[in-house]
Amino acid sequence: MQRSLADSRVKFRHLQCFLAVAQFGSVQRAADSLSVTQPAVSKTVAELEAILGVKLFERGRHGAVPTREGQLFMPHASACVSALRQGVDLLARAEGAAAATLEIGILPTVAAVLVPPVLRQFAAQWPRVIVRLATGANPELLERLKAGSIEFAIGRLADPERMVGLSFEQLFTEPLIAVVRAGHPLAQGAGLPATSLEAFPVVLPPFGTLIRQSAESLLGAWGVPPLSAFVEVLSVSTGRALTLENDAVWFVPLSAVEYELAHGMLVRLPLPFAGTGEPVGLIRRSDTQPSAVGHAFIEAVREVAQRRMAAGAGKTTGKDAAKNTRHAVDKAPGKLARKRSQGSGPRNRGE
Repeated sequence: MQRSLADSRVKFRHLQCFLAVAQFGSVQRAADSLSVTQPAVSKTVAELEAILGVKLFERGRHGAVPTREGQLFMPHASACVSALRQGVDLLARAEGAAAATLEIGILPTVAAVLVPPVLRQFAAQWPRVIVRLATGANPELLERLKAGSIEFAIGRLADPERMVGLSFEQLFTEPLIAVVRAGHPLAQGAGLPATSLEAFPVVLPPFGTLIRQSAESLLGAWGVPPLSAFVEVLSVSTGRALTLENDAVWFVPLSAVEYELAHGMLVRLPLPFAGTGEPVGLIRRSDTQPSAVGHAFIEAVREVAQRRMAAGAGKTTGKDAAKNTRHAVDKAPGKLARKRSQGSGPRNRGE
């Protein structure tokens, strides 16, 4: 392959289709995301493979998996697409003729408390921006980030192997709590016996997520016997509905229900043990820089997080916590992540 010839023949559509297939692991799902046909995506990827002279995907019944060459090419393709989007956004703002677009990922349990104040502050500086928010479990956000479909994510620190090529900047910590509706029978007592949960539905984070590990630790410390029935859900709106309408006991991060607690819709149970404070942070790719609009959004996120910490949501300021976490991740990412998963066995980190 002659490099100059290949450079001139690789088009944006080639990179776009390649990254979509890498992200979704399926040609059909990639086609759906791009609003084109499956044959069109297959043809475009085949063209790119012919131009580069390498095989980019192994195709089988489990979908399309990037080859070694595909994995090597992926960060460079993503950086190219990201750079083009940044340039278009800058021109759009300078000309005032079109809105810039920002695509980010965020955990559903922190979106409600962070997004409104961040967007209020961000819109004052960038009034003509389309903000696309992708919510999902932590592993899903990390995969989207590596594939380049989002510019950055607000999530949790994952195991070292999942954080390869990514950086984590802590914003704040939040405890896991148990809540019930106002007037719930369990909200009346100061000290609850562990057997109290048996009479009511229990809503837990999905298995494999970091907050599920915290919930299990909390239940174990409380002395709750193994639950014979419970509901696993990540959706905040579904958890809220089950708690308000089905008398459920919901184990949820504090930030997800701050509004309901402040307005008396939900009540925090007086558990004998406090939930572990889990860090929430900004996750970015190490090989790219944020666009101008992305940088402004990140600064708004940092300022809102600092105000949360200063208001008592954590014991350290957002600035200090971010500094300490960046130092810890730079010096010993494996040690930091392993410390938080001791005794839990091999699990996937989710929300």
